[in-house]
Amino acid sequence: MGQHDMPGTIKWAGWILAVIGAGHLGLGLLVSSSSFDEWLTFELWGHWWEDTPAANSFWANPAGFGWPLLLVGSLIVWMDRRGIVPPEFLAWAVLGWGVVCALVVEPTPAPVVVIAAILLLRGIRVAGAQVASPVLAR
Repeated sequence: MGQHDMPGTIKWAGWILAVIGAGHLGLGLLVSSSSFDEWLTFELWGHWWEDTPAANSFWANPAGFGWPLLLVGSLIVWMDRRGIVPPEFLAWAVLGWGVVCALVVEPTPAPVVVIAAILLLRGIRVAGAQVASPVLAR
């Protein structure tokens, strides 16, 4: 893959993260639908730490990692469409998060998150080198 192809890796990384986040959230909410009554009637208030199916499904779904991944992925795609290179710390944070998740529990899409974070990091570095090159040539 040449340098001209690399900025596309930022877009792909963003889409991968957004799709995983949306999938996690969508499937999780579908599986958790039996807990909606308890969530919507505030039965978790004062009991959110208890080991109940409603509390567990709440922490795994709307309070889980689906929303953040969807938001981070969407932000990356949005930035890429505007020619903005995402900050490298974002890729490192997602990479660390993905590695921890992949090591703690499997099977999950966490290894795909790790791959997306590596693509993002590589795309950011190549894009940064392309932006920095004209400045260094002066």
